[in-house]
Parts: sequence; structure tokens; C-alpha cells
Amino acid sequence: LSIVLVILGLLTGGILGGQALIRAAELRSVSSDFNRYQTAIYTFRDKYFGLPGDITNATAFWQSNGGTGSDATCFNTPSTTTNTCNGNGNGNVERYSVTIPVGEPRRAWQHLANAGLIEGTYTGRGDEFTIPGTNAPRGRISNTAFDFVYIQQSSHWGETHSTQSNGNQLLFGVEAGGFSRGAVLKPEEAWNIDTKMDDGRPDQGALQTDTAYSAACFTGAYPNATYALNVATTACSFRFTLR
Repeated sequence: LSIVLVILGLLTGGILGGQALIRAAELRSVSSDFNRYQTAIYTFRDKYFGLPGDITNATAFWQSNGGTGSDATCFNTPSTTTNTCNGNGNGNVERYSVTIPVGEPRRAWQHLANAGLIEGTYTGRGDEFTIPGTNAPRGRISNTAFDFVYIQQSSHWGETHSTQSNGNQLLFGVEAGGFSRGAVLKPEEAWNIDTKMDDGRPDQGALQTDTAYSAACFTGAYPNATYALNVATTACSFRFTLR
């Protein structure tokens, strides 16, 4: 019986230790993926003189996906090849605009893949929610994805209390409200990543929590809120403003 108990203890310890190592690797992947996608976006901008999803001459490089190449027919038709759509060239990867009926964020990932700057293939379809691995890159944490979209604080998704400026942002989380914004990290995990990448504050710096979907992630009033490190449940998602 003693031998059996010792074996069970070793097995339990090994399983728990293995789970901790897996989770640590997943958390490291969040910051490495942020850096990787940021580098890909900047490299694309240097090569094509515009942001992925927003350039006005994408169909000159990869042919039109349908319609005029710049209308709802094009944006709402999933691509099975490199055929794509043009953006409006205003410097913002917008979900909606006057000239782009259905937004540019989904096509951004397709443009990056077409340019060979990220792995995978993406449909680019604009009129559907985030589908990890289909229209947006899959995160290494289960059911998570990355999105790339312009956010204007005065009018988007309840972000009126955020100190973050308007800008093109990388989002990380689970699908919520159409984009990857739902909570997926514990506050201690988010604080750890934020401290390594930025300033360790949930509403300051380039890396911030999503206030509309991460209310339990932080404590205190903006702009001096802090991570709620005593909360043991997943309560945080991230957004990173590109400079």
C-alpha cells in the first residue's frame, strides 16, 4: 500500500508539474506572438507602403476576390486562394467606414499571409465573427485568437474610461462582440505579461486590458487602476496599440 501511495504521489506531482510547464509556455507565447505580429505588420508597411487590410492596391498584387475589388461583395466572400480586396488607404484598419462597407481587419491577416509574413491561410471574410485559424490567427491558449483593428475610444465598445489613445490595435482573447476581446487570462498572468512587455498597469502604456470585457481584471479607478491579483479566475484580455 505504501508503494502504491508513493507511485500515486509521484504521478500526481508529475501531472501537476507538467500542467504548470504547459501553462507557462502558453503565457510566454502571448508576448512572443504580439511581437511577431507587430513585426510582420511593420514589415508589410515598409514593403507595401501601407497597412495590411488598408492598402488600396492589394488586388494588383493578388487579384480581386470579386465585385469591384473594394465593395461588400468582395469583402463578404471568403477567399480560398490569394485573391483579395482593396482597403481605403486612410491608415486605419477599420471595421466599418464610409468607403469600405464591411471592414478591413479580416483582410489584414490574409494580406500578411499572402505576403509570406505570417503562417497560415485566412478567408478574409469581413461579415463574420472571429474564427481562430480561419479568419484570424489562432492563439496557443485554447480557443483564443488575435485580431487587428482600429479602435476610436470615443465610440468603440465601451472604452470611454480608457486612457489609451485612438489607434490600430492588436487584440488577444476569446471571441466576444465579433472580435477577440473576451477574458482568457488570470489577473496575475496578465500582470506578469504586462510587466515584461510594458509597464504592468492595466490602463496605461501600449499594452492594456480591454475595459469592456475585463472589468474583473483590475481594481481601483482609472487611470491608476491595478491588476486584481487576488482574483483566481480568468478575467483579462489584452489589446496592444501599434505606434
